Amino acid sequence: MFFFVKFFFAKTNFTFIGCINMQNALVWFRNDLRIHDHEPLSKAINISDNVLGVYCFDPRDYVLLPAGFPKTGSLRAKFIIDCVAELKNKLQQLGSDLLVYVGKPEDIIPQLCVDLSINEIYYHREVAPEERHVEDELENMLFKHKVILSGFWGHTLFHLEDLPFPVKRIPELFTDFRKSIERESTIRACIDAPQSISPITPIPFTQLPCLEQLGLSEIAVDKRSVLDFKGGENEGLERLKDYLWTKNLLKNYKETRNEMLGANYSTKFSAWLAMGCLSPRKIYEEVSRYENTQIKNDSTYWLIFELMWRDYFRFIMLKHGNAMFKPGGIQDLNVKWKKNHDLFELWRIGKTGFPLVDANMQELLLTGYMSNRGRQNVASFLTKNLGINWQLGAYWFQSQLIDYDVYSNYGNWNYAAGIGNDARGFRYFNIIKQATQYDSNGDYVRYWLPGLAKISGVRVHQPYALQSNELLDVDFELTRDYWHPIVDLEKSVKENERIFNAALKNN
Repeated sequence: MFFFVKFFFAKTNFTFIGCINMQNALVWFRNDLRIHDHEPLSKAINISDNVLGVYCFDPRDYVLLPAGFPKTGSLRAKFIIDCVAELKNKLQQLGSDLLVYVGKPEDIIPQLCVDLSINEIYYHREVAPEERHVEDELENMLFKHKVILSGFWGHTLFHLEDLPFPVKRIPELFTDFRKSIERESTIRACIDAPQSISPITPIPFTQLPCLEQLGLSEIAVDKRSVLDFKGGENEGLERLKDYLWTKNLLKNYKETRNEMLGANYSTKFSAWLAMGCLSPRKIYEEVSRYENTQIKNDSTYWLIFELMWRDYFRFIMLKHGNAMFKPGGIQDLNVKWKKNHDLFELWRIGKTGFPLVDANMQELLLTGYMSNRGRQNVASFLTKNLGINWQLGAYWFQSQLIDYDVYSNYGNWNYAAGIGNDARGFRYFNIIKQATQYDSNGDYVRYWLPGLAKISGVRVHQPYALQSNELLDVDFELTRDYWHPIVDLEKSVKENERIFNAALKNN
């Protein structure tokens, strides 16, 4: 209980562990790999004489998940390495540096404090249990060295201290949350990037690890990837500039956001947001400038709406803690999830027999990305048609997604499984209806499932329904097994609805 109270009622940004004159400071970077709108970096420069950054590739982030695949897959790890490399370069250009290590922060940082005579550590606070555990362990170690640990809130559009309600009263319905903050809260201004930094000298030499040092193998991104997701603050800022100003795409965002094929149907900001290369407040400021100079409409509002949705899951995890990771989610609903490894594996590699699902799962597997519309459909299929534990889907997304964010990932999977916020019973996506609505000509499916390339039009979404004479010219690249769906859509929904409703009744 103390954990939650500590977060909300602290009126200062500092957690003091000792009282000594500040001279040398470290900025501990994690999922905040930027120099713009970075309060810990700004405070460290303003208060301390000399400043260095530090980033730890924590081995605990590269172990195997319970499902057997890496917690951080190769594609995401490569993106993270790119982000860290660019941050290191930026800090060097400002006169300082980023020290990079492979190891646990609570082991690495206290020793640096001894070696470099560090008086204070500045960092962005996290909410998720594992991240909080690392903070607590580091705090315990720094206490022994009488080093000050200063934590700041900085990952959300709306600051925690500016919410119109305490954490324990955060609304369970997003609509209530949104209306309240729109009416009563304001968004703080971005903090300018520093112009120079005085470093601690001599600066220790460190270098970035390769994938092999993290226990991973090099994987080439499929050439069909909708975008070249390269990590780093400059890349994120360039994407922001390109989408809003160069290509002027924001004006139609709400109309295009549910598409699935191409680079520009959506912003694609999520990967840079997830690693903190882009501040949500920076996006907000650019959207506001766009509204003042170009156009203000439903599309510009919708982008801010989605940033609020992103905020919401972080605040909800602050309120509910570990519950978001449990099988019953924050509703604590005892659904009898199925444990069918074979069916899960077919879902994971995109061999379900339903082209919309399979195309999306292939895109994720080969590129580390999937559209928002795709994520909703494959999550619905796993939980509502296959009836398989949503946690397995969340684990796979965690491993594969370049834009993985613990709060959005587990919050959205709770939502999709019907055990999270705004739960309204057994809601599911009709896969065929979704396919014909959002991929009406089948272009997306044919793009990722080349074996279906010769099936024209909407028929591509139900290849198993084609007559034998219609299959003569089809390339059976996906093997004949593909043409047999692994479940009956209608029957499976009814069966899993009964299971879900029984859990509701017994809850």
